[in-house]
Amino acid sequence: MKKILITLAGLFIILWGYTQDDMPMVWEKNLDHKIDYNGTGTEERGISFAASDKEITVFSNETGQIVWTGRYKDLTPTLNKVDELIPFWESNTIFLFDRKMGKDQIACLSLDDGSLLWTTSKYQDVSEDVVIYIPEEDAFAISLKKELVFIRVRNGEEIWSTEKFKGVVGKYVYMPDGHLVTVNFVPGGLAAFFTLYKNQIAKINVKNGDIVWENTYVGRAEKKVISKEFVYDLEVNDNKVILRLNGIQTYDYNTGASLWSAAFDYTPDIVGSPQGARRFGVYGAVADPVRVGDDLYVLDVSNKKSQYLKKYDYNSGRLIWTSPEIKGARAIPGMSIVEDKVILQIGGAVEAQAYIYRTQRNPDGSTTTIQEWKIWFPMIKPFGVQAFHTKDGSLAWESEKFKKGITNGIQIGKTIIISSGKSLYSLDIQTGADLFEVPVSKGGVGNASLILPFKEMVVVIGEKGISTFNASNGELVNSGKYKASSLEDYFDNFVIMKTDKADIACFDLNTCQYLEFKAKTGATTTMSTDGKYVYVYETKMVTKVKTSK
Repeated sequence: MKKILITLAGLFIILWGYTQDDMPMVWEKNLDHKIDYNGTGTEERGISFAASDKEITVFSNETGQIVWTGRYKDLTPTLNKVDELIPFWESNTIFLFDRKMGKDQIACLSLDDGSLLWTTSKYQDVSEDVVIYIPEEDAFAISLKKELVFIRVRNGEEIWSTEKFKGVVGKYVYMPDGHLVTVNFVPGGLAAFFTLYKNQIAKINVKNGDIVWENTYVGRAEKKVISKEFVYDLEVNDNKVILRLNGIQTYDYNTGASLWSAAFDYTPDIVGSPQGARRFGVYGAVADPVRVGDDLYVLDVSNKKSQYLKKYDYNSGRLIWTSPEIKGARAIPGMSIVEDKVILQIGGAVEAQAYIYRTQRNPDGSTTTIQEWKIWFPMIKPFGVQAFHTKDGSLAWESEKFKKGITNGIQIGKTIIISSGKSLYSLDIQTGADLFEVPVSKGGVGNASLILPFKEMVVVIGEKGISTFNASNGELVNSGKYKASSLEDYFDNFVIMKTDKADIACFDLNTCQYLEFKAKTGATTTMSTDGKYVYVYETKMVTKVKTSK
């Protein structure tokens, strides 16, 4: 009995003494004002900011020491408070906005020292969505309701304006001959702002604003609502302008003439907008085109009731074949070319982003404004996996395994791994037969919400942590259990999981062990672009922590 008591006592000491390791703190800084807005610069840039509606502080990324701070009324002649701040990191500037019903005041400050560069009330209804910085000219292109204006960064001088380009300047290519090739787009929620909008791809002389040529394009060019990545690509190569958007479209660089197109018009309406969403978008519902040598594989979903896979000659745009009809698919988020097969994922996880702004009434009659920047991955039915022969587009096989669910699929070498949420399946490329099936419950972190490739492993993002499996045989490699959480960010071998109360855990994919930081409810977190740090912004506190020891 004595031995049992000693053993129990020893076990108690071990359990009592065990605590989950915290993310090592680099520094923390308590500010003299609330943090309503924040922005994190890269480690190379060296500075970040935190601000309230009346004052702003810029601090050193390395030490947390204050670089400069000030009240807006002391920094500018026209602003006592702000309703919005927009940093333009490449230009080392920040825009401050005081919204006044048709009399908006804008002030542009230097991020280096807080000095005032210029102020204006000339431009109304300017938001982050309608301004783009052109570093080659050290200028801003600002899209207004009636015109596009080009202004100097350092003094706000207007260089030129044009009414011939409608909408917002999107992704662009700056050419050595002084011309800009760009497509326009309408940010979510601003459709009514650009009343005469039409899809427009144009070549613009950046010295005087002349439109050298313009043409139309098919599809909807846009930036993601929260993360701000463009959902299309644009390049100029061998005097050809190549736009990858819902397929591919090509134009002559000199004249703007359409050369050939394999594109379709698609606007995803497969996910409902959250209540209070001021900006909302759905992404990744249709897989991007895949090029293999001179072959280009494109999904055509111009008709929402029927879709097709098509193969084109990349150089000429000649249609080589069209697959049998893919019936009833509302989303086709995955396409891979493996050996002589095209593998399509039908349904599954797509990405949704929303900026939500709503007013909540409190028990005492007062109101609280709630702002939420939300990224999530809703599941779209129906589900399935199909394979087509690359030679003629005929159906090679169709798997019945995934009728009840798919999160997503990944390609590791010549292996295709599909997650149903409850199991991982490795499929034989030639027949669709299972090479292995393994339940994700082996990892002990709940069902999979997403899978990712890492080295020769499959990473399962679970409901309560992450686990890794060998891609060749399905054996469990490592597992790390955490609280109910969702994917916040990832870089290289680090994955950040975040709870509803803003606690975060940083997992090392090599071991699935994690370090934790317990933040206040409502805190915002930003992972550094090199993956080594996380910045945590709480009520008045900024904390920098490491992702590893």
